[in-house]
Amino acid sequence: MLKVLGWKIVGQQPELNKCVYIFAPHTSNWDFPLMLLFRSATQLKPNFIGKHTLFWPPLSWIMRSLGGEPVDRGKAKDVVDQIVEKFQTKDVYRFALAPEGTRSKKSYWKTGFYRVAYKAKVPIQLIYLDKKTKEVGFGPLLEPSGDIEKDFEWLRSFYQSKQGIRPELLSDIRINVDHQRKDS
Repeated sequence: MLKVLGWKIVGQQPELNKCVYIFAPHTSNWDFPLMLLFRSATQLKPNFIGKHTLFWPPLSWIMRSLGGEPVDRGKAKDVVDQIVEKFQTKDVYRFALAPEGTRSKKSYWKTGFYRVAYKAKVPIQLIYLDKKTKEVGFGPLLEPSGDIEKDFEWLRSFYQSKQGIRPELLSDIRINVDHQRKDS
């Protein structure tokens, strides 16, 4: 189906039992169907989280069949710790998300994906779409060093040439410095 739509798949999926997948850029509602087609074509089986309120019948069956798991943001443990715990208790766990957190233009990426990977000691697999080249594919792996600013510079160098479906909504690939200070 991707081929029919004029898209091509690039790169190889590494054989990893545990990793964080990041999908970027995320600028349109069309990203989700494209990523579902990519997921199907590559037999990618990621897990993702959603607000626990989205997991009601029959939507919960669909969400779970796609790898979704409910998360309760009101619990004492923060979401990062809840996901790290899943990495620690499962033999195979591949967690996926869009680091922008929204389709709207933002001045920074959310850092939860990075904190999860670093705490769980798993690599980050870069996955991208590029409207300009009509490619969707696997980029390189990032082993989080703990130096988030340096690692975000590396992420920026990879993703800066990728164009989203709506390029005007592309978010800046940088950390929110005020938020990072709160996390310290």
